Amino acid sequence: MTAVEHDADVIVVGAGPGGSATAYHLARHGVRVLLLEKTEFPREKVCGDGLTPRAVRQLVRMGVDTSPEAGWLHNRGLRVIGGGVRLELDWPELASFPNYGLVRTRLDFDDLLAQRAVAAGAKLRTNVNVLGPVLDGDGRVTGVEAEVGPGKEPATFHAPLVVAADGVSGRFPLALGLAKREDRPIGVAVRRYYHSPVKHDDDYLESWLELRSKDSGDKLLPGYGWIFGLGDGRVNVGLGVLNSSSAFGKTNYRRLLTDWLANTPVDWGMTDEANADGPILGAALPMGFNRVPHYTRGVMLVGDSGGMVNPFNGEGIAYAMESGELAAEVAVQALARPAGPERERALMAYPNELKARLGGYYRLGGIFVKLIGRPEIMRIATKHGMPHPTLMRFVLKLLANLTDPRGGDAMDRVINAMTKAAPAV
Repeated sequence: MTAVEHDADVIVVGAGPGGSATAYHLARHGVRVLLLEKTEFPREKVCGDGLTPRAVRQLVRMGVDTSPEAGWLHNRGLRVIGGGVRLELDWPELASFPNYGLVRTRLDFDDLLAQRAVAAGAKLRTNVNVLGPVLDGDGRVTGVEAEVGPGKEPATFHAPLVVAADGVSGRFPLALGLAKREDRPIGVAVRRYYHSPVKHDDDYLESWLELRSKDSGDKLLPGYGWIFGLGDGRVNVGLGVLNSSSAFGKTNYRRLLTDWLANTPVDWGMTDEANADGPILGAALPMGFNRVPHYTRGVMLVGDSGGMVNPFNGEGIAYAMESGELAAEVAVQALARPAGPERERALMAYPNELKARLGGYYRLGGIFVKLIGRPEIMRIATKHGMPHPTLMRFVLKLLANLTDPRGGDAMDRVINAMTKAAPAV
């Protein structure tokens, strides 16, 4: 048998936040990393652009300067609007997480993270469209087939380990037969940028639990909404609908967004089409581990590729970066062992640890998604829950997954106990 010449120790498919975090942490440990991205930077992605303290922690772990001077808009917490109540909840003071969130557009956010990976030693190649895996005689992945450059020249890259961080589409795991699980939650989100002199420099992320149309009287629209100031004269405005809602898949989401915004104050700037900056764009939100297994046959799934969006709040970036760091840690240990059963044993630590960290929490999130998909339950929850700030602070910690694992307050202990008691997904 002819020996295969490896182009890297690990190939990472996709240079989004998950892929770049994986590449950074691998390179930091001296691993030869090839990071393949199908587009060129800078490039746009459909996202709310808001980062909770959970994501900020991962940026700090990558050595990113998150100061306002470095172009980041800081926020103090979450403003929740629903049930006739408007409540501002500051991010909790914790040992495990910083007490501030951030906003930055994906246009330069992803580029910044990819450059952090390059600075750590990863080799980044853009305009490389990965088509699928290279398999050995045992069905194990030993590399990737790709098209390179504008001419779409065929190319093959080899490595003993591949990380699929190719996002919602998950084309790479799909090529291995890893389809999405239909019994796990999924959402659809649409967003648009608007020029807004009033809302652009808000120091709270704004979450709308109830959406109402200007023309529908008191009738609730399906879904939840957000308005995140970008600090540059613009806001990111969007809404999401979950598959537990009867409106999922049956609604014109772009029309839904404009119907809601037509009911916002005129001075916010979102009722006038002239203030729009670009089209309305949409994307799926793969939640609660809706693609498994997260390791198989030489491939590790990271971020959206493995369905790691938080079902409670739709946050994906923090979990993409966290899973990328974990994948890197496991890969470093595995690659130090000889190929074969010993290495495979080490690699299985990745799905096992993911399940231990997030499995119970995501199980609770799946229950939450089913409940809020019923308008009558959502109406009762907002009406009776919103007027109680202490309860809402508990809800914020739960939804944003922000607790201290040890030594926290009573709320932390209750949430941690709930996630441990819940059977892992």
